[in-house]
Amino acid sequence: MKKVLFAFAALIALTFGRVCSRSAKFKHVWLCSCLLAVLAACGNKQAAAPETESSEVTNEVVTNDTISKEMKETNMQEVQAYLKECGAFFIATADSDQPHVRPFGVSEIIDGRLYIMTGKVKDVYKQMAANGKFEICALKKSGSEWMRLSGTLVNDEALAVKEEFLNRNESLKSMYKADDDNMAVLYITNATARFCSFSAPERKVSF
Repeated sequence: MKKVLFAFAALIALTFGRVCSRSAKFKHVWLCSCLLAVLAACGNKQAAAPETESSEVTNEVVTNDTISKEMKETNMQEVQAYLKECGAFFIATADSDQPHVRPFGVSEIIDGRLYIMTGKVKDVYKQMAANGKFEICALKKSGSEWMRLSGTLVNDEALAVKEEFLNRNESLKSMYKADDDNMAVLYITNATARFCSFSAPERKVSF
């Protein structure tokens, strides 16, 4: 409605502009039409302001950089405890446009990083090396609660990290050695975990 008023007032101003320049009789009509045009324009700006402000709030993005170091550590520990409780968890990777999923069973926090491990001779490692993006799904034994964890995997060749991982998982020593050029430990970056349940809203944490 205000846009129509503005257009009408502008039309009147243009129509009487020349007449008013020659006769004082219609000067008040021209002044009134100009005033209406100004008021309509101001009204349009005020009406648009809330829409712009709302758009800025909706598009605000919260990144991992906004989370404190302490909160990241707390979130990481919660995620790892969940993985431990579930036992086996399933990790999805991609080979070109083909997704692949397989079970994993171990994860460890070492030097402030959450690691998983595999063998370099396996296809899963080759897929991780080509594309570090992944998603893990861990399901609790109840079958009604699960966690989805996504992020990027980064390979770590530090011998000390591999040795510590094996020391915490003695059963792996029969298959891997820290210096065998096969064992691969990868830590998770830019992680987002979603805790889901049939009976509660989804909760999300990052680290």
